[in-house]
Amino acid sequence: MISDPIADMFTRIRNALQVGEPSVAMPASKLKTAIAEILLRQGYIEGYQVSDGGKPELTIALKYHGQRRERRPVITHIARVSRPSRRVYAGKGEIPWVLSGMGIAIITTPKGVMTGDEARRRGLGGEVIGVVW
Repeated sequence: MISDPIADMFTRIRNALQVGEPSVAMPASKLKTAIAEILLRQGYIEGYQVSDGGKPELTIALKYHGQRRERRPVITHIARVSRPSRRVYAGKGEIPWVLSGMGIAIITTPKGVMTGDEARRRGLGGEVIGVVW
């Protein structure tokens, strides 16, 4: 049993990037799929796929730049901000800037999961799930 599935997702991505894996698989959920969609739209991953079966599985194709020995992952940092033991909420004026706008904050709002920039433009606040750069 996993107590924090989002932290598990981020850890799996981080570990796969460190060893240079082309993709990473994990149990699927609607929230994980929404996070993968945000990472795809922002250009941090190549793509994702949800397999239908007994237990749905989310497979994320990781993105790298450079050739062979100079190959580096596009995601240099991915971390969970709000945890089950300590939830972090931000109002519409308190949404964090990540690396002066070079990274993204992933926020759950009443209108769905979105980046910090989208939430700021729409005037929404919510729970800060994590940050990526």
